[in-house]
Amino acid sequence: MNAPSKDEISAVLNAIRDPASGRGLVESGIVQGLVIRDGKAGFMLEVAPGQARAYEPVRARAEAAVKAMRGIAAVTAVLTAHDGPPPAAPRPEPQRAAPQGIPGIKHIIAVASGKGGVGKSTVAVNLALALAALGKRVGLMDADIYGPSVPHLLKLHDKPRVLADKRLEPMSAYGLKAMSIGLLIDPASAAVWRGPVATGALNQLLTQVAWDDLDILLIDMPPGTGDIHISLTQRVALAGAVIVSTPQDVALLDARKGIAMFNKVAVPVLGIVENMSTHICSNCGHEEHIFGHGGARRTAEELGVPFLGELPLHLAIRVGADEGNPVVAVAPDSAQARPFLEIAAGVLERLDQGAAKPPPRIVFV
Repeated sequence: MNAPSKDEISAVLNAIRDPASGRGLVESGIVQGLVIRDGKAGFMLEVAPGQARAYEPVRARAEAAVKAMRGIAAVTAVLTAHDGPPPAAPRPEPQRAAPQGIPGIKHIIAVASGKGGVGKSTVAVNLALALAALGKRVGLMDADIYGPSVPHLLKLHDKPRVLADKRLEPMSAYGLKAMSIGLLIDPASAAVWRGPVATGALNQLLTQVAWDDLDILLIDMPPGTGDIHISLTQRVALAGAVIVSTPQDVALLDARKGIAMFNKVAVPVLGIVENMSTHICSNCGHEEHIFGHGGARRTAEELGVPFLGELPLHLAIRVGADEGNPVVAVAPDSAQARPFLEIAAGVLERLDQGAAKPPPRIVFV
């Protein structure tokens, strides 16, 4: 039996009225991220802040309507709230509540970089696996709303299941719990969302996923220091941040900005990782520093933050990332996996020591 097309699903959704506008759900613009794959459909209803409870019957009706279509085996419909357009002129925000932890999670750590292309997501995945290999219960959340890569790196293709309490069940891969917006939207489509919508999706991943009984939740941050970073640090009490950079000066310039951002929002920097520190030939074992060497260590010393270690540029790491078989999972005793385990041990040592008293928190306006 053939599954219905996106147009057919959209027509069914548009037959349901938006209680706020009186128009169809699609026509009113609240249906986002519609995806259909192997008879499984998923979509989001983006509503105004504070309206999630009022729209729950609409969400349930939309989910039931699509599920009743011939060729549909399962449906996931989720609500996410977003703010309206920004004001014409900046104005001070009201006093925000202090960041909170997430029930069931002991430590939340951001893995960040000042720029893209430094291998941050590959490091985050292998670091999560290394922490798990050291006996910790670990989750990995992909906070890169515009360019999620965790599903590919962990070979995740199925949609998450909705539990009885309406939370999403995190996916399981190599002993990790994992979640990404890439599992909820069509992987071939672009998330062309304004900042408030993206931060609303981030909040959904944080609060509407069953992150239960974890020692550590690693959050794979997007590059830069934008809306997602600010929103995360204002909502969630982070135990610290790990900064990933390559040895090149241009990457280290942006890494410094990332460290400065975390200092401003009172998040301790647990340390810097130098990725692609050295290239090791897979044939002869010759080692050379293609991108330079030691820049991250020098930056750590200059800024007074820990240096967690160096990671090689090696074919096995790249192939494992491309194939969804991370090197720490498939070859934990290899020379390529060893540095990840050493860095994970350094992160745990910093957590056990407790972070130094952070600087005063800055409220963004």
